[in-house]
This record gives sequence, structure tokens and C-alpha cells, in this order.
Amino acid sequence: MTTHLVSLGDFNKSELQAYIDRALELKKEAKDGVRHQQLAGRTIGMIFEKPSTRTRVSFESAMYNLGGQVIYLSSKDTQLSRGEPLKDMARVMSRYVDGLVVRTFGQHVVEELSAYATVPVINALTDLFHPCQILSDIMTVIEAKDKPLEDLHIVWIGDGNNMANTWVQAAAKLGFKLTLACPEGYDPDAEILKNAQNGAVKPIAVVRDPKEAVRDADVINCDVWASMGQESEAKERLAIFRPYQVNGELMACGKADMTVLHCLPAHRDEEVTDEVLEGPQCVAFDQAENKMHIHMAILEKHLL
Repeated sequence: MTTHLVSLGDFNKSELQAYIDRALELKKEAKDGVRHQQLAGRTIGMIFEKPSTRTRVSFESAMYNLGGQVIYLSSKDTQLSRGEPLKDMARVMSRYVDGLVVRTFGQHVVEELSAYATVPVINALTDLFHPCQILSDIMTVIEAKDKPLEDLHIVWIGDGNNMANTWVQAAAKLGFKLTLACPEGYDPDAEILKNAQNGAVKPIAVVRDPKEAVRDADVINCDVWASMGQESEAKERLAIFRPYQVNGELMACGKADMTVLHCLPAHRDEEVTDEVLEGPQCVAFDQAENKMHIHMAILEKHLL
């Protein structure tokens, strides 16, 4: 298995499935009261240039649940803000900790850190990819649906952002049908999309009409319309994305048992209505829990 987790594109189907299978096993063991210590004596450094509630707490809980320790570093706590070269930080931190969990802006940051680090580097989010989140989302889909992942049609509604890019990679690797409904000019990364489509066994398509996208969907997935760092665009995006709101009208166009995902935090009554988010088809809070279990599986596989 690849030492680092930089993007899902670096892994094959069986490797990605192994993360999910182990996370499902760890979740069951947690409910049965099983305690783990396989990472006792090990430490991860968490470098978060972008703050987060769920990602930070779920990674910290995951590491503690495996018996390990955590050192958290915000952008204020590192020399990156003062211009320290990434290759220097990678080599120094590798002598202090057993792994690096990095949440940042540019994908080049995790790529350069992984090129120079002698310990595993795990991408906890960049502007291009969000691999750990999508693995936990797929774990949630598997729990929610009583049929193989390969037989499901998953739909992404909204911005072609880092989440969308990673769903595109996941669809190509794991073999499920994916439709993305995005406004013109807000598609997923063109190169990522093309590469995925060339290697996919099921269709990966971009459409403009969200009602068309959800017509035979098993799962519908959405995210905020303005991500961190896009605050200045929020007003403009609100108008552009309004037709892409996941609401009762859109839900009525899909299957009666269509499952709704949202990675949270949600802007209620913007990208998703309060009614849908609180409704019986939404599993957003199961997703939030599953982040911890998938992070345990990732840490175990990369640090042992």
C-alpha cells in the first residue's frame, strides 16, 4: 500500500475497499466495547492551515482510540506562515512524529510534504481533494443501502469543488455510476474528470439540470456553495446555485428511498433545506460519526 494518502487516485479498488471494510469492523468493535492500543507510543502531528471542528476532533479521537497521541498545530503555530520551506518542515517533523495529518489550501503542500517526509502524510483536505471525507461518505452509503456499491447511482449536486473531484476519483476506482449536477463554469477539475472517465467502468457525467440528475439516483450528495477561502464570492454564488438547492421539490424527483448525504457544516436553507437535513432520508450525522472510524482505519494502516 502507498505510504502516503495524498489522493484516492493513488490507490486501487481493493486498497480503497480495505479502508472501508476495516472502518466498518472498527465501528462494530467500538459498539461492542472493544478497546484498541495498537498505536500506543506513536504520535501524529496535525498541521491545520484550515480550521475544522469535525476533521480535527475525529482525527484526534481516532488516534486516542488507538492508544496514540496527537500534537495539533494551527497556521499560527508553524513556521510556514513565515516562509519556512515545506521540504524543511517535512524532514524536521519526520524526526518528531510518526505521521502527519495535513489540512491546507494547495494540493502542492501535501505533495511536497509527502515527497520529503520519511513518515506517512495524510491529506485531511486541500482545495483540490478531500480523500478521507469521501471514504467515510462511501462507508455511510454502504451502511445505508442494501445492495453492492457497484449497483448504485450516486449524484453530486452543486459546486465542482474538492469533494466533487474526489467523488469523481472514487467512482472511477470503485466502479459506481456518478452524475454531477453543476452550474456552467463550476464543473469539477477538467483533467481529473477526463482521467476518471477514461478509466471508469460506469458512467461519470456532468449535467446542468439537478432534477435530471436525481431521477434514478440512490444517493444524493451536497455541500456548501462557498467553501473556506471563497467568502468574497458568497453573494454571487448564492444566486448562481439557488436552483441547485436540495429541497422537497428536488427530492420528489428521485426515488422514494433516496439517501441524502451532507459532509457538514451545513448552511441550512441554502444548499439544503432544514426539512431535508432533518428528514428520515438524511444520514449526515452518521457521516460525521463515520469520519472517526475511517480515520482510525487510515491511521492504523499507515502507521503500523
